[in-house]
Amino acid sequence: MARYLGKRIFYLVLTLFIVTTLTFFLMKLMPGTPLTNQEKLSPSQIHLIYKQYGLDKPVWLQYIEYLINATHGDFGTSFQFSDQPVSYLISSRIGASIQLGVQAMVLGVIVGIVIGAFGAVKRNTWMDSATTIISILGISIPSFVLAVVLQYFIGLKLGWFPIADWGGFSYTVLPTLALAMAPLAESARFVRTEMVDVLSSDYIELARAKGMSKTGVIYHHALRNSLIPLVTIIGPVAVNIMTGSMVIENIFSIPGIGNQFVQSVLTNDYPTIMGLTIVYCFMLTVVLLLTDIVYGIIDPRIRITENRG
Repeated sequence: MARYLGKRIFYLVLTLFIVTTLTFFLMKLMPGTPLTNQEKLSPSQIHLIYKQYGLDKPVWLQYIEYLINATHGDFGTSFQFSDQPVSYLISSRIGASIQLGVQAMVLGVIVGIVIGAFGAVKRNTWMDSATTIISILGISIPSFVLAVVLQYFIGLKLGWFPIADWGGFSYTVLPTLALAMAPLAESARFVRTEMVDVLSSDYIELARAKGMSKTGVIYHHALRNSLIPLVTIIGPVAVNIMTGSMVIENIFSIPGIGNQFVQSVLTNDYPTIMGLTIVYCFMLTVVLLLTDIVYGIIDPRIRITENRG
């Protein structure tokens, strides 16, 4: 297990290094500069600002210095917010993004499991057809389209929940529903497919022949064995939530890192772009690492194959 975990951590660090390097140099190719729209600044003032932020140095030297500082948690100072460390901007906003992502993940996966299980048990009925329709709609409709629909009908017309801003739990309901639809659809589709296969297997027939109740067969055998492969899609589902949250946070005016990321790109705020990219990449790789660990615990054959490789 130690060797298996060590390889996964090595891949995590390597991925962070590659993403950081590519983002740094691609960012330098972006049109414009952080001072593009600052017409009131004289050339001498612009030169002093560039010198203050180290932008007058060769690109390769800026890259080396950034890597050294980033390993110590120093992502530089924001151009958009004067004298604000990027690490502070991220730490003050990441809580809202994590809360939103966790709520959407938990809600989507749990409801998706329930819907998928009902669809498998009631195969070839209207309930099964409804499960299929929900899965198709959840995968096909972008989260930002669903967000606008929820804002208009539930927030504006019915007035049940706030349509924007960030406060108590009620402010998180609509954005959570918008983000949760994709993982709900993926989980429902996956569980339904796996459970249909499990219900037609020989050991299920044997359990029924031994006199086990229908509920016991479904819960103790069919559902449990159908949930094991579900672990494999947790990583991609988390990716969808993380990328979708950028747009959702802007639509609902949520002060999260997704909203900050979009604003930093529009203003060419290089340090903030780099810091948020590293944070997003780290969160994603950690989710994938935890997924690999859980799957390795569930199925030891994966660890054995890795060790042989």
